[in-house]
Amino acid sequence: MELDPDDPRPPYQQLANVLRASILTRKIEPGDKLPSGTELAERFGVARMTVQQAIRLLRDEGLVVSRQGSGVYVRERTARPVGLRPHLERAFEESYVSVDFAGFSGETLHGAIGEPLDKIRAGRLRPESLHVRLLVPDTERPWSLPARADDLSDSPAFRKRATGIMRRHTQAIVDTVNELGTLGIVPDATAEVRTYPAVPMFKLYILNRDEAFYGYYPVQHHVVELDDEPTPMWDLMGKDATLFHHAADGDKESTGTQFVAQSLMWFDSIWNSVATELGP
Repeated sequence: MELDPDDPRPPYQQLANVLRASILTRKIEPGDKLPSGTELAERFGVARMTVQQAIRLLRDEGLVVSRQGSGVYVRERTARPVGLRPHLERAFEESYVSVDFAGFSGETLHGAIGEPLDKIRAGRLRPESLHVRLLVPDTERPWSLPARADDLSDSPAFRKRATGIMRRHTQAIVDTVNELGTLGIVPDATAEVRTYPAVPMFKLYILNRDEAFYGYYPVQHHVVELDDEPTPMWDLMGKDATLFHHAADGDKESTGTQFVAQSLMWFDSIWNSVATELGP
């Protein structure tokens, strides 16, 4: 089986569509393991990188979960998770766009926000303003979690590793958004990263101040290379977090409206009090 060479969509999107359809129609059941990357690459005549991009897309949508050293599995309850990407893309169709993120590294947001930012650059979306705020943990302070598995102690080497991951993803978002403003593509475009003195046990996205997506980080045991040594860690696994969606609906008493309002209140309280600008 091969993908359609006349389809204008990138191969990874075509492959993701095929796998998504199989999952949603229960051809692949909840809890089932997907074929390996090599098997999928051979079956569809694509590169391994294409398979990885397709799996990343499905993971961002909450349809699959990666298990270290085991493979990729369909989530047990595929009706519950919410995919951030389609909501984010719709949010960017508004004239005034805002994205607030609080979490560990911004990796999922970086993957999801790339396409709408590319559409702005290409002139397919034309917001009048775009404002992005990113809250991430201060890596200069000791952490209670993630922690070494042997004695639950803080690991400076792990924090150094996390700093690189966090800076790579958040800075890419900041640079792209600010460039849109510098070039005059978006009249009012700003993006900023601030750190705060706590490690989040959850991730939070607030879109256009009227939608909130919230999910808890599972704590899982895995082994990472630190200072050239395999080190067992208890880590926060953001890619495995299930997101739940809340929307303000105009009713001040509704759960959705109150959740979004409280999320904004919490975010602003941290941003304007203990959060500090990310240093060089």
